[in-house]
Amino acid sequence: MRIIGGKYKGRIISPISGLKARPTTDFARESLFNILNNRVDFESVSVLDLFSGTGSISFEFGSRGAVAVHLVEKDQKHIVGIRRTIDNLGFTNIKPIHIDVKAYLRTCKYKYDIVFADPPYDLVWLKNIPDLVIESGILKDDGFFILEHPRSMGFKKHERFFEHRNYGSVNFSFFTPDPQKGI
Repeated sequence: MRIIGGKYKGRIISPISGLKARPTTDFARESLFNILNNRVDFESVSVLDLFSGTGSISFEFGSRGAVAVHLVEKDQKHIVGIRRTIDNLGFTNIKPIHIDVKAYLRTCKYKYDIVFADPPYDLVWLKNIPDLVIESGILKDDGFFILEHPRSMGFKKHERFFEHRNYGSVNFSFFTPDPQKGI
């Protein structure tokens, strides 16, 4: 895997051996960030990356100069690999948090401009994640939530949904805390 853009563009991310995650493909990450390039000023946003796995999404936001990137991952091996990459590349705007996603959403007091989640596709409560994120109050009023999910799951009827993008087997659905707004 490599970082697609920003200060660390082209740098290789070497995941820790025994990885249990399914990293977002380079193609899907590049496509997502092409969409975001036209919608956000990366140097003014705070980002939360849930189920961060390898940290590749966080590294993309961090490389583009996001003010703060908090990544949440419960697997200790993944956290070790993420911290190693942060140290090797010299990121100062990325903070890994070793905690379960539900526990973090219950206790977080920080407000984010963008929340991204790439849960395991077989996660039993995957369909509940948009509601859990929005109801937690962690999104700023003008912020949005991006969920990566399998093709077999659709969110177009969700009241906070405003956009869907598909890149092969990778699907992104976008949600807003205000059902009257989209970005």
